[in-house]
Amino acid sequence: MPVMGRAGSGPRGIAARAGGWSARHRWAAVGIWVLFVLLAMVAGSAAGTVELKDSEQLSGETTQAARITEQAGIEEPASESVLVQARDGSLTSDDPAFRKAVDDVVRAVEGTGEVTAVTTPYETKSISRDGRSALVQFDVRGDPETASERIDPVLKAVTDVQDRHPELRVEELGSASMGKTFDEAFGDDFRRAEFSAVPVALGILLIAFGALVAALLPVLLAITAIMATMGLMGVVSHVMPMSETANSVMLLVGLAVGVDYCLFYLRREREERAAGRDGRTAIMIAAATSGRAVVVSGVTVCVAMAGMLFTGIGEFESMGLASLIVVAVAMVGSVTVLPALLSLLGERVEKGRLPFLNRRKRAAGAHGSGHGGAHGSGRSAHSSESRVWSRVLGGVLKRPLVSLIVAAGALVAIALPALGMKTQNFTLDQEFGDSVPIVATYERINEAFPGGADPAQVVVKADDIDSVQVRQAIAGFRERAVSSGASEGPVEVVTHKAQNVAFVSVPLVGGSDQDRAEKSLEKLRDEVRPATLGQVDGVEAPITGQVAGSKDFNDQLTGAVVPVFAFVVLFAFVLMLLSFRSLTIAITSIVLNLLSVGAAYGILTAVFQHGWGASLVGAEGVGAIIAWLPLFLFVILFGLSMDYHVFVVSRIREARARGRDTREAITHGVVTTAGVVTSAAVIMVAVFAIFGTLSMQSMKQMGVGLAAAVLIDATVIRGVLLPAIMALLGERNWYFPKWLRWLPDMTHDEPPAPGPSRAEDARGADPVHV
Repeated sequence: MPVMGRAGSGPRGIAARAGGWSARHRWAAVGIWVLFVLLAMVAGSAAGTVELKDSEQLSGETTQAARITEQAGIEEPASESVLVQARDGSLTSDDPAFRKAVDDVVRAVEGTGEVTAVTTPYETKSISRDGRSALVQFDVRGDPETASERIDPVLKAVTDVQDRHPELRVEELGSASMGKTFDEAFGDDFRRAEFSAVPVALGILLIAFGALVAALLPVLLAITAIMATMGLMGVVSHVMPMSETANSVMLLVGLAVGVDYCLFYLRREREERAAGRDGRTAIMIAAATSGRAVVVSGVTVCVAMAGMLFTGIGEFESMGLASLIVVAVAMVGSVTVLPALLSLLGERVEKGRLPFLNRRKRAAGAHGSGHGGAHGSGRSAHSSESRVWSRVLGGVLKRPLVSLIVAAGALVAIALPALGMKTQNFTLDQEFGDSVPIVATYERINEAFPGGADPAQVVVKADDIDSVQVRQAIAGFRERAVSSGASEGPVEVVTHKAQNVAFVSVPLVGGSDQDRAEKSLEKLRDEVRPATLGQVDGVEAPITGQVAGSKDFNDQLTGAVVPVFAFVVLFAFVLMLLSFRSLTIAITSIVLNLLSVGAAYGILTAVFQHGWGASLVGAEGVGAIIAWLPLFLFVILFGLSMDYHVFVVSRIREARARGRDTREAITHGVVTTAGVVTSAAVIMVAVFAIFGTLSMQSMKQMGVGLAAAVLIDATVIRGVLLPAIMALLGERNWYFPKWLRWLPDMTHDEPPAPGPSRAEDARGADPVHV
């Protein structure tokens, strides 16, 4: 059979054809890629990014309320409150010293020129039942989106009043002050995490390859893919608006898959060179083998990310689309521009070798097969990983049933805590703990004025908001909201006559206790509203706010779980079935991925809900999993887990197609991919673990969950369970029933078996184990 890449034996698959063309037209391929990245960035800059609006987030009352507000052209200002509270029982709101402090607050904030609509607690009755606490309320002038940038003078004025009244607490809380505090406390936190991800990945690649040029290639591909995607997101946002969260997730996923895909490809090319093949043949084999695995994996990841589009939640849809785009771009870059770069660089891909690694590898190479020069050192580059995995695999294949029972049993035990998983949207103290002082202020306001820090808001839209009937209905709603026990008041109304809209703010009984607050919300929606506002024809009165938004989000997310899970699992199964033409491999891939996700759920529940080892990650007292994380983790992990599975199984199938029996093919496939899978997993775990160090509990949970799942997947799943199952199944691994043979054959990307290299002829051995 002819060697791949020789005249007349051209590769047949998409990845192989793309790699062959790129290697032959290398400058054109590089130029096209650079032009594509530049055009995408220019197009995105010219088009601008359309931000996701509140009215596009959900399909419930919160969305209806946001739509009414937007259509009316009402821009709700950034509201702030200043808590004036006696530190002990000696003062009440009636005392002159207390009144003096309130007056000082009013004068101080008005004196900044940055506020409007200042009200005293004596006007609004915002005084606690015990008389020890009162709220001065006002709005920040100008654009509410930038209010946090202009709140400094107001905060300083309030601090000055506090200094003059040490017997009282004088503390400010509101959307602007909270935004500023969290930007300062956690904005740098996020930026450090995002910026440190690239150096961490580069450092691990340097150790993996031992050469600067080889290490830079995966990082450069990932960065250019991310840059192109950022531009494309701007263009696509005019059809589907994007969020800031989508950008962060895109960066995370883009770096992970971009580095992985390039790593798979580059390692195979170096392996073939180390086996004695010429540069062009090595690139062609890498294109048809690792290139094919990249395409199959990339399409599978894209399908998994597309599952987010079925949630109907704007945030998830934008995250899914952004992730899908960056994976597709990274996949295309890996099979097009990478072969061209490898062809251009040739032996120079080994430039910038690290001296200490080079010495170690030369020493190891002295006991190797005798390959000379750079190729010889390349062979020993990952011999230690191969030896470790060879020993592990030897034990697994010697006792596959025992290995399967032990490994599967351990993962099932790890996953068991997930059966009692409790999900919820975090309150401020759960998300940030006591890491910022403003959280204590939030708690004090909620204690003194239950629900006052996050009131429900009824957005009333009528044909004539000033009609007697509507005014009476609003008055009746205010009265019943308190008499029903849903609120302790004060219930405040702001009317916009020109737009025929009114906003009714209702502090909910329960405050920061989410369960109690939701019961109060249900009373408003199911009892109070129908009996009052619901009696007036033509009136819309959706109820929104933090508690309502949380409940609507959870309800919609719960309804999306089944269709998203079904879509991702079904399409991943079909893709694996078509790509490997084996019913057995398709089924085992789904089962193993689900086991990996289940183990991640179990770890999250054990650590963050039950507190087992929580102090190690700074997560004491959380007691729940953030509501959006389980579905998000499932989609991300199901997609990323396919990277390793496709890569390892492709190598096993390749060896099987070259005439080895199944057990030999398993040994060859797992051991030869051990180095690249280990390197890829270490990079992913390191990047995700960075997010696990953030102060926000939701980000910490995401980072720990992703890092734990990838680590389990790359070790226990791919190193033990997969070979054990395949060894037990034997020839049944390749079972493809006759009644399915009408399905299209997508295995054609595999090349004809390459002829032995000169080195292999001399050794009578397999290609180098990398």
